[in-house]
Amino acid sequence: MRPTGRVVGASMVDIITVDDLSSAIEEKTGLQSSEASRDAEFVMDIFGFNDRIIDNVLEPEDRQLFYMLEEWGLLTTEREETTLYDGREWRTHYWQFRKEEILGFAEQFRERMAREDEDDSVYDELPDDLWASREQEA
Repeated sequence: MRPTGRVVGASMVDIITVDDLSSAIEEKTGLQSSEASRDAEFVMDIFGFNDRIIDNVLEPEDRQLFYMLEEWGLLTTEREETTLYDGREWRTHYWQFRKEEILGFAEQFRERMAREDEDDSVYDELPDDLWASREQEA
């Protein structure tokens, strides 16, 4: 079982890994593993060690992936408003991981993969000619 976080002070802080995000993307979308991994690595490169990033760091074409991740429930947006000295409002938009959802979908994916591995029968691994020889003996 993988650790889900580290202790900071008296609270538990969940850590999102590339594998977690990739598994969550694959679970939510059905994308091929290579595509989900590519998207997860790209997103994690942008977030780095942060849980939240400012929207301004994204290029318009990169933002499309973030909108899809938001639609799938893996990211969320938030904004802060500040009043400038001249009275105007300034809004800053952020993207943030939805950690519980990412970790939950990643766990669902891992459980589904484990069930599929269990469903593989030992007989599926036997060569076809072995069955032919047993039929001839009977």
